[in-house]
Amino acid sequence: MIRVFVSGCYDILHAGHVQFFREARALGDHLTVCFASAEVLWRHKQRRSSLPDEHKRALLAALAMVDEVVIGNSLEEGLDFKEDFLRLRPDILAVTEDDKYTPPKQALCAQVGARYVVLPKTPPQSPPISTTEIVRWIRAPQEAPLRVDFAGGWLDVPRFARPGGYIVNCAIAPTVSLRAWPYERNAGLGGSGAWALLNGRDGVGSELDLGVGWQDPAVIAETGLCVWRSGQRPELELKTDGAWLRGRMALLWTGRSHSTPGVVDQPRDYDAIARAGQTARDAVWRQDLAGLADAVRQSYAVQRAEAMAPLPADLPGALAWKYCGGGFGGYAVYLFADTASRDAACQHPGFRPIEPHIAGR
Repeated sequence: MIRVFVSGCYDILHAGHVQFFREARALGDHLTVCFASAEVLWRHKQRRSSLPDEHKRALLAALAMVDEVVIGNSLEEGLDFKEDFLRLRPDILAVTEDDKYTPPKQALCAQVGARYVVLPKTPPQSPPISTTEIVRWIRAPQEAPLRVDFAGGWLDVPRFARPGGYIVNCAIAPTVSLRAWPYERNAGLGGSGAWALLNGRDGVGSELDLGVGWQDPAVIAETGLCVWRSGQRPELELKTDGAWLRGRMALLWTGRSHSTPGVVDQPRDYDAIARAGQTARDAVWRQDLAGLADAVRQSYAVQRAEAMAPLPADLPGALAWKYCGGGFGGYAVYLFADTASRDAACQHPGFRPIEPHIAGR
């Protein structure tokens, strides 16, 4: 009999694990699967086990290709299975190509005369997924806000970051979900960040991979009215519920979609953007509507200098307006002096009311 041994965390069993077990079992006549105990998982991954150890053992033992299941209790990193391996003395230790502990595992095999077999990557029978991705999916919210940005946009793009710069933005309601999306698409409201969050993905990483900034997923995950420091990654300076903006914000759909990656390399006045971000940051600290409106007007001046089309300006009670995101289409955000003026503007085609959104409220 050729006895094969495999080990891993196997914390949340998925199709990739099953495929690995099947391929490992094909190397011999008997397969032992060792999984890291709850204590080992906590010690080395700082993560609670998804199931009690005995339940996990029963689940693995129920798989047709698994002949024996043991629980790894050794606290030596990468070798939690060491005691059982030395006791069982298998003929083969099977690992995947991306195994991180090759030298100590090969040394362990040498002690018992076992072969160290690296299984090549084969075409997955199911879309690849990791335990981390499954945990994110489980934890993903059922709904998420989009966002409006008031000032400092572009300073969240790592290559345009400025020491001492600020980005000011606000999560908004109505919220969106995978089943309901009450906004236009490609609209400059951070929809890709919300979509990533709802699907359990790392929104910040997804946006940076596109070559744009992190502000969308950062505020969508954080919620509230936020001030961020410019930099390579999100750094929150201030978060409030934005209650003083309630009843004072509206969106205007410009009638055409928007693409931030398509305009990221255009020339623009980053000094003026930084000044607007500073003005907005100071206004949020003071809860100063007039100061925030000033920052929005400064931001809009930069956008107009980039040849963006003028936005409607003859609305009673409107204090300031600007395109959301990179502009050149999508939505524009308007600030109003009071709720009555905002609601009156929303009687016009293309306008809709929005409110600050903070999680749990």
